[in-house]
Amino acid sequence: MVASAASGRFEFRVRPELKQLIERAAALTNQTASDFARTAVEERAVEVLHEHELITRVPADFFDAMLAALDAPPAEPNDALLRGATLLDTIIVERR
Repeated sequence: MVASAASGRFEFRVRPELKQLIERAAALTNQTASDFARTAVEERAVEVLHEHELITRVPADFFDAMLAALDAPPAEPNDALLRGATLLDTIIVERR
């Protein structure tokens, strides 16, 4: 059997002034208070999950090594880096 889209249920209490606020906002959007609250909760849940998924997770030792490399004095440039810097200067000068 396939569950319908609205088969789950949440019930919670809110302060009277919050209930009035939700009802006023719902009326302005031509929604019931339940539909307004459900939509707001859904939007916030998607936002939180999206922000959470944007975080890149790396092992602690990798992160510590990266911070140490960033804090270390700069290394001498190798030949490839010097060629790349020269090429970049050429490209920037040509586009001016």
